[in-house]
Amino acid sequence: MRLQDKVAVITGGGQGIGRGIALAMAREGARCVLAARTLANLETVQSEIEDAGGEAIVVPTDLRDRDQIERLAREALGHFGHVDVLVNNSGIAGPMKELWKVDPEEWDETFDVNVRGVFLTCRAFLPSMIERRSGNVIVIGSPSGKRPLHGRSAYTTGKLGLVGLVRTLAWEIGPYGLRANLISPSGSDGPRMQAVIRGQAETRGLTYDEVHAEFVGLSPLGRFPPAEDVGHAAVFLASEDSASVTGEDLNVSAGLVMY
Repeated sequence: MRLQDKVAVITGGGQGIGRGIALAMAREGARCVLAARTLANLETVQSEIEDAGGEAIVVPTDLRDRDQIERLAREALGHFGHVDVLVNNSGIAGPMKELWKVDPEEWDETFDVNVRGVFLTCRAFLPSMIERRSGNVIVIGSPSGKRPLHGRSAYTTGKLGLVGLVRTLAWEIGPYGLRANLISPSGSDGPRMQAVIRGQAETRGLTYDEVHAEFVGLSPLGRFPPAEDVGHAAVFLASEDSASVTGEDLNVSAGLVMY
């Protein structure tokens, strides 16, 4: 129980990687605050945690809305009294087309969620962590920040930008005893990754099966990592097992990227 009695906030906690992180942290004793836009998904994960004997609350939150993010912080702190781990997982795929075909509104929306949302969420939770001189920030990036994909300029630019955000944040919060790290997971073989593969197929004039085989072929293990593996990595970074790890970018990509 490496996270016994710790409180973890997980944005995008209703499905996919966010769900995997929430379940993994709950199994290790964390009390979870689940945030995302879709209430039904959040309640499903909440039930999974509670059925296994854990504790979780849900706070529907749109990361494009600063007021909702500040409400998330108030409700999390009001319910549990403190927050130990902040997992910035929420993100959107953004436009899947060549840069010169991207509407500025599409670009802005991608950054509003994937980058500005992380900034606002950290801004809302860090003061209470700094006051307690205890806390841990985990940001979910992407291997595409290092191995770019055709037609993913907005997404890739934002995800690579998060590496710089985390490295800078690690310096800023380190003197208070806080840590910040990033995980770069390649997508699990679910709806999100399937949408990416379809987008790649459309923009490159290939079939779905051709792109799927290409993606899998880039991994030495010949597969996508399951969401549960990302959850294990997040538990490690949230626990004292990684007490001297900060400012890092941890790839969980089945070898898709190694740098």
